[in-house]
Amino acid sequence: MSWRWVGIVYLCACAGFATGCSSASSTASNNQQGSSFPPAITPLVSLSTDNFTNASSQHATEVEPGSFAFGNTIVVSFQVGRIAGGGAADIGYAISNDGGATWQSGLLPGLTTFQGGGTNSAVSDTVPIYDAAHGVWMISSLTIAAGSTQVVVSRSSDGGASWGNPVVIAQSADLDKDWITCDNTPTSPHYGNCYMEWDDNGNANLIHMSTSSDGGLTWSAGAAIAGANGLGGQPLVQPNGKVIVPFLANAPVIQSFSSSDGGATWGNVVQIAAVSDHTVAGGLRSDALPSAQEDAAGNIYIVWQDCRFRTNCASNDLVMSTSADGTTWSTPARISIDPITSTADHFIPGLGIDPTTAGGTAHLGLTYYYYPQANCSAATCALYAGFVSSLDGGNTWSAATPLAGPMSLNWLPNTFSGRMVADYIATSFAGGKAYGFFAAAKANSGTKLDEAIDTTQSGLDVAAAQGRNSSAGEKAVASASPSSKQVVRKIR
Repeated sequence: MSWRWVGIVYLCACAGFATGCSSASSTASNNQQGSSFPPAITPLVSLSTDNFTNASSQHATEVEPGSFAFGNTIVVSFQVGRIAGGGAADIGYAISNDGGATWQSGLLPGLTTFQGGGTNSAVSDTVPIYDAAHGVWMISSLTIAAGSTQVVVSRSSDGGASWGNPVVIAQSADLDKDWITCDNTPTSPHYGNCYMEWDDNGNANLIHMSTSSDGGLTWSAGAAIAGANGLGGQPLVQPNGKVIVPFLANAPVIQSFSSSDGGATWGNVVQIAAVSDHTVAGGLRSDALPSAQEDAAGNIYIVWQDCRFRTNCASNDLVMSTSADGTTWSTPARISIDPITSTADHFIPGLGIDPTTAGGTAHLGLTYYYYPQANCSAATCALYAGFVSSLDGGNTWSAATPLAGPMSLNWLPNTFSGRMVADYIATSFAGGKAYGFFAAAKANSGTKLDEAIDTTQSGLDVAAAQGRNSSAGEKAVASASPSSKQVVRKIR
């Protein structure tokens, strides 16, 4: 068998997926579709299992994790039992109180008819947060019933040991893509405020914001943000209390808006960058939703999939823009996972930042999915999860680590918009180590799937990562022009 180095993995020219492949030295050759891809060998731990048996779901499946870490506690939430028409049977959660060494998992009550007395047929779009001022963990989600959707939050005041029934924040016929954050800086004038974001797909994806100042018990009426039409917003609160909300606009472009008065008023919609997005092969569900985080100084970092650096928009890189104030943003820079000439396609990023680091010494961890070969089909695409890190605020990046794969697309649940691992994934830091959270699928057992939420055992030590790769000086190519399409998306 022959080997070559393409992007971030060795490719083994033997038949089928990874069966029978082993390490060997690399040689240069052209990859052909149908070649085999060796398995990632990073030790992983599965956080949960889909044990539901309802007929409306595809079992056993878990998708789309969100995560948040506060001190040594990490909470992850995700969909369990994905339903093809939208959402899942319930929201699952996993919690570690010892910095990722051990995990416990459970299911949220009161969301659907399948768990804890809920009345809804499905639930989607989940992410956790901690409110330090009130000592409350919260998990936001979007419940789905006939003709109705609700933005809700589930609360835990005992460190995640138990969770209450959901608190309803907003209700309408067609809401989508909620996200939550809290002001956890004791010196902030709005310390203890929490902010919920969502969009109204039935009204051109008009984005709304709501504020709570009592640990998520009560929420303000949703405020519509004039000029902010899109989805995938991820609000962040700077140490001075300013809230900045980057999102994918309908245009499509990446934009942001903000509030400097604790959510009393919202505005200042600015454009961060136009989006040049390569359609991911194989019918995999993917979009250029941004993943946003901030460092200890309040600098905002946004990552999304983009093909502007690839000739003829042949595949996506992951690109990053930063801002200190949410108004002025840097020109998007390519994250140097592999050379521009590689055949790889990168998508669905989940960015994390060590909250004790900032600026030129900020520690970044980035989990993402990729194909080593962008030009593939539903039958031949090999899906991997990967990870890269930076010790200097994203100026240079480590060598990439394959986390999971290869996965066949027919191991993934179907949705109305393609096979699914996630619309977003997550990375959180605890004790200086990065934990990536992602769906990893194994081969089907008959008609039953086997897709769980995984993370790395003991985390990833970004300080010890090898390689300092840079994309400094690279320029976008003319053929990768921004897309002119405008779509009112719905991807719950």
